[in-house]
Amino acid sequence: MFEELDREGFVILEGFFPDSLRRALIDRVEELYRLEGADSGSEFRAEPGTRRLANLVDKGEIFREVFANEGVLRYIGHILRPRFKLSSLNARSANPHDHGQQPLHVDQGLLPDADGPVVANVVWMLDDFTPENGAMRAVPRSHLSGRRPQEALADPDAPHPDQVLVTGPAGTICIMNAHLWHGGTSNRTDRPRRAIHSFYCRFDVAQQQYQKRLLRPQVKEDMPEPLRELLALDDPLNDELCRKVTGQSGFLK
Repeated sequence: MFEELDREGFVILEGFFPDSLRRALIDRVEELYRLEGADSGSEFRAEPGTRRLANLVDKGEIFREVFANEGVLRYIGHILRPRFKLSSLNARSANPHDHGQQPLHVDQGLLPDADGPVVANVVWMLDDFTPENGAMRAVPRSHLSGRRPQEALADPDAPHPDQVLVTGPAGTICIMNAHLWHGGTSNRTDRPRRAIHSFYCRFDVAQQQYQKRLLRPQVKEDMPEPLRELLALDDPLNDELCRKVTGQSGFLK
């Protein structure tokens, strides 16, 4: 699987997490949508045609089963070696009957540097991902191009001749080198298409969402030591990097 991930830029793992966890995650995500209402996802950035949630590390211990999953972290370590941290943990639900779609993009607009990849992302499919309900599209091997799609393409919104749809039954995850050109498609069904995105970055890159600032004091105090390290809560370099970031983060920088 590592070879496929290196070559194609992503790998799909069906049946990765059990239905019991999937249902519990959906229950909590839907509860948060109700509680936060129009403010849901406000720590991140609004996106037309979707519901969003952000800062999920702060909103329930159940989300630790997502961002700290040991099987996932082995893949992330392969991409971002030698050290990495969680950058953000968000949810995205593509609204029913919405015909908009994301342009092809690389996460945070970042490109690999001399030390290799700097970002990786994992899509946790809470619902089936199908060609009709807003599954992600991706351009295999585009992570090797060293270019952003907006620099290389006349129209990043348009279908790409090499794109594929990332589909799978609920309980599937897609792990990707986040320099891969990718984007959500339109949901033409009458049901939402829900996913959680656990996004990681190399140790020497600023987090997309500065966990130390966003987490409530009690959550930070109760966080076990291995997770504190994964969240970079006691990392002076991360503090320095994140203090230099201005403005609100979003998915299409």
